[in-house]
Amino acid sequence: MPELRSGVRRGRAAVGQKGSEPPAPARRNVKTRAPAAAAGVKGRPKTKAAAAAKKPVIVTSEAKAKEVKEKVFGVMGDDSGGLSANKGAAPEDNTPPFPERVQVGGSPMYKVDRKLGKGGFGQVFVGRRERATGPGAAEVSFYCSLRVFQVALKFEHRNSKGCNYGPPYEWQVYNILGGSHGIPRVHYKGRQGEYYIMVMDMLGPSLWDVWNSSSQTMSAEMVSCIAVESLSILEKMHSKGYVHGDVKPENFLLGQPSTAQEKKLFLVDLGLATKWRDTSSGMHVDYDQRPDMFRGTVRYASVHAHLGRTASRRDDLESLAYTLIFLHKGRLPWQGYQGDTKSFLVCKKKMGTSPEMLCCFCPAPFRHFLEVVVNMKFDEEPNYSKLISLFNGILDPNPALRPLNTDGAQKVGQKRGRLNMEEEDDSQPKKKVRLGVPATQWISVYNARLPMKQRYHYNVADARLAQHVERGIADGLLISCVSSCSNLWALIMDAGTGFTNQVYKLSPFFLHKEWIMEQWDKNYYITSIAGGNNGTSLVVMSKGTQYTQQSYKVSDSFPFKWINKKWKEGFHVTSMATAGSRWGVVMSRNAGFSDQVVELDFLYPSEGIHRRWDGGYRITATAATLDQSALILSIPRRKPGDETQETLRTSQFPSTHVKEKWSKNLYLACLCYGRTIIVSFLPFYSKALDFGGGDVVELDFLYPSEGIHRRWDGGYRITATAATLDQSALILKPNYSKLISLFNGIIDPNPALRPLNTDGALRRLDKSGVD
Repeated sequence: MPELRSGVRRGRAAVGQKGSEPPAPARRNVKTRAPAAAAGVKGRPKTKAAAAAKKPVIVTSEAKAKEVKEKVFGVMGDDSGGLSANKGAAPEDNTPPFPERVQVGGSPMYKVDRKLGKGGFGQVFVGRRERATGPGAAEVSFYCSLRVFQVALKFEHRNSKGCNYGPPYEWQVYNILGGSHGIPRVHYKGRQGEYYIMVMDMLGPSLWDVWNSSSQTMSAEMVSCIAVESLSILEKMHSKGYVHGDVKPENFLLGQPSTAQEKKLFLVDLGLATKWRDTSSGMHVDYDQRPDMFRGTVRYASVHAHLGRTASRRDDLESLAYTLIFLHKGRLPWQGYQGDTKSFLVCKKKMGTSPEMLCCFCPAPFRHFLEVVVNMKFDEEPNYSKLISLFNGILDPNPALRPLNTDGAQKVGQKRGRLNMEEEDDSQPKKKVRLGVPATQWISVYNARLPMKQRYHYNVADARLAQHVERGIADGLLISCVSSCSNLWALIMDAGTGFTNQVYKLSPFFLHKEWIMEQWDKNYYITSIAGGNNGTSLVVMSKGTQYTQQSYKVSDSFPFKWINKKWKEGFHVTSMATAGSRWGVVMSRNAGFSDQVVELDFLYPSEGIHRRWDGGYRITATAATLDQSALILSIPRRKPGDETQETLRTSQFPSTHVKEKWSKNLYLACLCYGRTIIVSFLPFYSKALDFGGGDVVELDFLYPSEGIHRRWDGGYRITATAATLDQSALILKPNYSKLISLFNGIIDPNPALRPLNTDGALRRLDKSGVD
């Protein structure tokens, strides 16, 4: 596997520090002792006296962790497209009855009729305008017979989560977006009794309803019309600074049947809409990640939404892509997951499904659209007209004959020009990040330091660990970092740790609680941990650290909720490791950081790291399972003289690269092995092109392994190779020597007795040999 390098972070301006840390919680001593055979390490002479009093510690036990399992992504939305996560509709059982008549904000009186549906932010009913009396009643009665006097009444209970601070947040969004292209108008709004009520345009069936009544499938032309019109609606919404946040078939509605708008598309339910553009500055909102926060519907949510990243325009487009594929194919590969890990498994499946596989049996524009949107950057502005143009080849040239009104898309095209995707002139090729098959690599992090002595060991078996440690101690080195790969250990030892003494423990299970607590009582603190795939662990504890209190947690999923809780108590992550699919996280007080963030992903989070670097953060801990990688980035209280930090990803332990970094005064600071990238195996068969003279070409969108082996079996040899970022090509020539050798078992061993002169073949064999 090729080695992949990330960018380099050089020195940057100082970042403002946070205020004083929150007060410490009530401390308690935990002194559960057990006779554990620890491997002691004789340290260098002490540089300061040990504290006389024992320092209190906090432990989160594995038993308690199992009692209340923390989910990776927190509360999730409804997979089927019903209720979305974090939405505020109060349960019907606990709400008072809906009023029979409604009159709010100076509106006419409406009679509440049948229920249309239940959304994440309330319930919607048909409202019929009451018959007027008095002068002009006959004229009003005539108009009342028309459907224009039917409205949609949206009720939201005042105690729902969306109304904690008064009227629903959705009202603010409709004030800005209402009446825009594809957004229904709000005619009146106000409070009546226990409910906040909006009087809105009456619309027709949702795309879900249409799909469900059409044998749960839609034609490519219909879905393409939906694509281009949806893009025009989202373009208008995005131009006003908002992203929808819950794009799905249930939230797209057609106009009322038998009206002029029955073929027009509308986008509803703005309760999860958020600003992507800051109102005061006009700039894009800042990037952040909160893995415990999720907004949207699991089935259609973007991967970034699953991971708790700040919403931006790319998320609406990724959700739209899943919506289009669902409407056309009738199913998405991640449907059907159940249980507490459902959201994690859905996100993992999305990351592991390539556009080619997901769009199998779909027209090519569907795949092209998905490839573009899943590779967009956080603050990238979509080229809506180009995305719309992808579907032009499927649509009827005559807009009047299309099954859906696409006037909005035509206006976008006229405004921006219809360009083909091939005409895009990017200054840099984009990395394709969503490609299907997982891979693992070493992640190594290097910090600029003054020249010092550093040593590494890798592929170390349990029996040889003590030998390497003792040799390092003799040379004045202590362990600064440990890691594991294939149940073998890697350790980094250097002269710049500042520790005065160390002990370590090899354990057959992940983090030996009793031994750790015993060492805490002796004034040692955890400074590095590693775990094997078989559940074993290596824990290093040191004296001479700046820590004053420590806590750790073992969890079946990444414990962000616990980390966030400990941050509020003044702790920071100082060590991390994984054992199989389990996570171990160590947090310490007085760690020397003013702020800390997490980057969690199903691959190496390159974009997030670079954005954090730009914000003054530095990677201070790493860990990875076979599914996910996590990096802790921190702002140090003391700004280092040289803030340079580099990362490197390699398929093998980076021994050669470490030496290169040393020559630049860059030293290993963090190390882990696990999930980093996704390697594509595209479902294309290679096509061989015959150029004459016996030469053939293997051309593919990946390394054409099958084709090469078949050519080898046919006696060909590779003679030339070349590749772009998209394709690879190999020239193969016939291996005549091997072809000749195939007949050796048939012909007479004595050339003189053969019925035909074979001197030419003999000379070739003597010159080339047999492969």
